[in-house]
Amino acid sequence: MDIVEDLALLLIVLIRSGSVLRIVYCFISMASDEEQAVTYKKRIKNTIMFYIMAESVYIIRDLAMHYYG
Repeated sequence: MDIVEDLALLLIVLIRSGSVLRIVYCFISMASDEEQAVTYKKRIKNTIMFYIMAESVYIIRDLAMHYYG
């Protein structure tokens, strides 16, 4: 069971860091390309939505593991 916990923690760390890096990249790209600002804002919004859904799945998994484990 420790392996599953370690993999879950690794996955959530990768999701968090990937989301932050994606948002930073979009902000930098938006600053350099003013014409595509709408596109980058949409990408930032989609990244935030992905992050919220990924955190929600992790929290639901954690609740299920606590309840049944």
